[in-house]
Amino acid sequence: MIVKVKGIAYDMSGSPIILLTDPTEQKVLPIWIGLLEAHSIALAMEESPPPRPMTHDITLTICRTLGAEVTKVEITQIRDNTFFAELYLSAGKDDFLIDLRPSDAIALAIRAEIPISISEALQEQMMDIKQIFDEETQQEMDKLLDEYKKSLH
Repeated sequence: MIVKVKGIAYDMSGSPIILLTDPTEQKVLPIWIGLLEAHSIALAMEESPPPRPMTHDITLTICRTLGAEVTKVEITQIRDNTFFAELYLSAGKDDFLIDLRPSDAIALAIRAEIPISISEALQEQMMDIKQIFDEETQQEMDKLLDEYKKSLH
């Protein structure tokens, strides 16, 4: 299933959580990530280039320079409270599969402008968005995201 990055939230301890939603935005898969990864994802979502390339920008540049195209990222599983993801590269006749962290997969997918998918097993782990946010909080979050996007343009 292709998912959308709804945004980045923070838990009570201040740890960032990337929120992936199904196409209808009725279900959500929260993934806790590091602060630096959250910053990288936020910059990519804002389409705000940093003054110097960040690791994910460099990774994408290296791939393209070597003739490889990032074709797909998939968040595949959760094991012992750790999520796993895969990066698919295509270079001519060769295809490559690389294990990576979901936060890196998401940061690369946004930069490469490719969809983010999750496995069937993780689809079953998705929660009803109403379990996480009440309707008022969800509307406020949507409003803040819309206002923020408008301020970028």
